[in-house]
Amino acid sequence: MNLKEKIREIPDWPIKGVNFKDISTIIEDKEAFKYCIDELIKPYQSQQIDKIVGIDARGFLFCSTMAYLLETGCVMIRKKGKLPWKSISQEYALEYGTNTIEMHKDSIKPGEKVVVVDDLLATGGTMAATIDLIKKLDGEIIGISFIIELDFLKGREKLKDYNINSLIHYDHE
Repeated sequence: MNLKEKIREIPDWPIKGVNFKDISTIIEDKEAFKYCIDELIKPYQSQQIDKIVGIDARGFLFCSTMAYLLETGCVMIRKKGKLPWKSISQEYALEYGTNTIEMHKDSIKPGEKVVVVDDLLATGGTMAATIDLIKKLDGEIIGISFIIELDFLKGREKLKDYNINSLIHYDHE
């Protein structure tokens, strides 16, 4: 299946010059969503995985389904102030400022094998911050998965020490 054909592109959103890749069209299409999940879990089916970590918010949609199929736990990385219990946090740079993500202090136990999933890899800042959180809890990152990778932004370079699985690649805006 050509998932690129399922992506709705919205020019100049959220700011002028950005060509937003809308994955809601994949999630709404039952065949595309099933294909996407099947492809996301393929690299991990023969591995022992303890947790799938999803990044706020679209990563949750894929994380929970992957965790169910791989029979693992599901961990949520949230934006600052969204978690109700003791948490650890990590600040990271955006193209236009900074942001902070958090996870519960007991979400990952030392030595647990973890896969991280998010919808899109751009500059790699959010994923690098997520990796830092997992490392603080002594989790072992087995792989990182994305629906879309914007190759021209070179986010993969920040994640070069990890196995990366991206379903769709864009080599230019």
